[in-house]
Amino acid sequence: MKKHIPNAITCINLFCGCLALYFAFNFRLEYAAYLIGIAAIFDFMDGMIARVLNAYSEIGKQLDSLADMVSFGAAPGAIMFGLLSQAEASVLGIPADILPFFGFVITIFSALRLAKFNIDTRQAESFIGVPTPACSMFIGSLPLILATSGNLYDNIILNPYFLLAVTVIFSYLLVAELPLFALKFKNLTWKDNAIRFVFLGLSVILLALAKFAAVPLIIVLYVVLSIFKKTPVPSNSPLD
Repeated sequence: MKKHIPNAITCINLFCGCLALYFAFNFRLEYAAYLIGIAAIFDFMDGMIARVLNAYSEIGKQLDSLADMVSFGAAPGAIMFGLLSQAEASVLGIPADILPFFGFVITIFSALRLAKFNIDTRQAESFIGVPTPACSMFIGSLPLILATSGNLYDNIILNPYFLLAVTVIFSYLLVAELPLFALKFKNLTWKDNAIRFVFLGLSVILLALAKFAAVPLIIVLYVVLSIFKKTPVPSNSPLD
């Protein structure tokens, strides 16, 4: 019975992703963003519960990737589609009614990232490239900032050049050979987890000060701290 518990939690992640898609395509982008956040919580929980119960399975691994593809691949692509639709502008000769479809580039590169992750043995203890939940939370934070900032950031977030830049940069970061630390604690000592404690502490401070506007800063902080840490890239990958 216990082996099915992590998979059930993964299915809740998947359900949240399906709901996020529904709301995104109905242009209720803030609801879609909240559901991506809830999906991320369940995505974290399924792995944690699997470790606690020692309930790993091959089907669980595959189910997790399929759920992530919906919640952190299709859903953020749909949110970016919605944001580019709100921008209502043509860019570099691309008509305004065609431009929103470029948001799904995020979905394509999320699929590439998840496929790569499944066969890359280097990513057991850390990540190579930005994880799909981190990318999704960055994109999901944008409609939440729009909804809560009183038009303060509208000119930035709804600028089509900004949205395309976010799409291109994160598409690259998803598959880049960039080593990033994982929030996995084997113990609670400062020596082994200094980078994690610093990241969590600064994240709490940023959230307290800036609320949803802090989320993009936190994702950038995660990448910068990982680069500063200079984690070596293991070489035992079938991709080499």
